[in-house]
Amino acid sequence: MRLTRVYVESALAVGTIVTLPADAAAHLLRVLRLEVGNVCVLFNGDGHDYHARILSTGRRNGSVEVFACARVDNESPLQIVLLQAVARADKMDWIIQKATELGVVGVVPVLSERGEVKLDGDRAQARTLHWRNVATSACAQSGRARVPQIATPRTLTDALETLAPESQRLVMDPTAAVTVRALDPSQLTDLVVAIGPEGGWSPGDLDQLRGAAFNSLRLGPRVLRTETAGLAIIAALQTHAGDFV
Repeated sequence: MRLTRVYVESALAVGTIVTLPADAAAHLLRVLRLEVGNVCVLFNGDGHDYHARILSTGRRNGSVEVFACARVDNESPLQIVLLQAVARADKMDWIIQKATELGVVGVVPVLSERGEVKLDGDRAQARTLHWRNVATSACAQSGRARVPQIATPRTLTDALETLAPESQRLVMDPTAAVTVRALDPSQLTDLVVAIGPEGGWSPGDLDQLRGAAFNSLRLGPRVLRTETAGLAIIAALQTHAGDFV
C-alpha cells in the first residue's frame, strides 16, 4: 500500500518527534482520518523520505515520531530550469505543478513585455508562496524528495542575471531550424528552457535572450500554447537523454 507523503519544513531524523504543521495535520488527520499508530511519510526536500508513526491527534494539530529514513533516488539526470513567462493564474499553477512532476530543479517566473499578468510588491510575494505550495504538493504526489526552487517573479533582464553561466540555454521558436534530435544527449545536463507568454516573446525579449546565449529550438510542426510548450519540451529532452524510456 502506498503511504501518504506530506511536506514539512523541519529538520528530520530517526527518533525525532515532529509537531505537524497545520496543513499537514489537516490533510492527514481530518481528510484521510489517520489515527494514533497509523504510519505516514514526511519529506523536507533533503532527498529522503522519513517514515513516521502518529503519536497524537488534536482538532488542529498532531505529532508523529520518525522511525525510519530512506534515500529517494528518482531525480532526473537533466538539471532543467524553466524560465517561464508568467501566465494567468490557473495556467501558471498548472505549469508549475506539471513541471515539478516532470523533474525540473527550478522555475523562474518572468514578467515579459507581452505578458498579460502584472505582479509587484505584496501580490508578487503572495503568488510566489502559492506557487511554492503548488510545487511541494506536486512533489508529495509524484514521489520526489527534492523540491524545485520557485523564484519570485522578475523582469527578463533580472532573470537572465541569475542564471548559472555554464548552463546550456534554449528558447522555443517554431521557426527554428534545430530540433531536439539534433542535440547531443551527452551534453544535456544543466539546461535553461525559456518559454514565452501567450502572445509570444517580443522582438526586444528575443534580442535579450539571444544576447544571453540562448539558442532557438523547434519542438515540432505545430505552435503550442504557453502552458503546453514548456512541459512538452521538458519531456522531449528527458526522452532524448534517456530519463524517460
